[in-house]
Amino acid sequence: MNVLALPSSLDYRTVDDLLDEAHRLPEGRALLDARHLRWVDPAGMLGLLSAGRVLFDRSSIKPRLQLPEHADVPGYMARMGFFRAAEEIFELDQRPPRRASGDTDVLLEVMPITTNHDVHEVVDRVQRSAGAILTNTLHYPMTAVVQFSVILSEVCQNILEHAEAPGWVSAQAYNWQKRLGRHVVIVAVSDLGRGFRGSLANEHSARFGDRWGDATALEAAFIHGLTRFPDTGRGQGIQQMRKQVRKWNGSIAIRSGTARIADVPEWDDAPPLSKGMESVRGSHIHILLPGMDSNA
Repeated sequence: MNVLALPSSLDYRTVDDLLDEAHRLPEGRALLDARHLRWVDPAGMLGLLSAGRVLFDRSSIKPRLQLPEHADVPGYMARMGFFRAAEEIFELDQRPPRRASGDTDVLLEVMPITTNHDVHEVVDRVQRSAGAILTNTLHYPMTAVVQFSVILSEVCQNILEHAEAPGWVSAQAYNWQKRLGRHVVIVAVSDLGRGFRGSLANEHSARFGDRWGDATALEAAFIHGLTRFPDTGRGQGIQQMRKQVRKWNGSIAIRSGTARIADVPEWDDAPPLSKGMESVRGSHIHILLPGMDSNA
């Protein structure tokens, strides 16, 4: 059995390593060992689902997932709706905790995106729950609630139109008092579709010639606003999201294929472009929005 050990912290900073390792595993039955996992965020949970799906599709055998030994972690994952999505992908080594009933602190649980109805449901849920967090906790203006909903709608719609494959979305707020001196919201969106290079190839690969690849495709969409549509003005979602996130002093990053591109604010030390990674399926987006209540 091929074993993949998860790190103690699985978040937007370490999820690329997980995706790379999953794609490097030989074909056959796989075991994902999460026993020592002590922290996971939305990007980490969606990365885990993506890695599991890749291994499942490769061998037609569900990979086995060993749950974290630290009781708080599977409890949190249950509140975030992770196990509801995971039951179709993993064989669990034990029964997961039940999802808490009633009100929780979850901003947006792990939700599958397969139809336009799913996108509308995401926006409805966020508009109902995000207002208090964005205005009272992060001290954003009321207008930010609508703008935040638009961003989520765009990234979810991207799964249906750009990836042409199912995906997931999730978001949560955290107190980063020690690291950043403020609250933050982390949004993650993942799919296992064609990726940016595959989506843009028919319309744009010829003009780039030998330079065409995953990094070039990400730069074309992220920086220059190129889309799979030949007519100007369609499909500008990624570039508009980038502009809005920058206004909020946030970060946005996209992993697709062998490359990762990011808009990096001064408080983040992530590289703006990474190349030569494992060729992962689909696109994996994370957005981090800091609160406005810090002197950091």
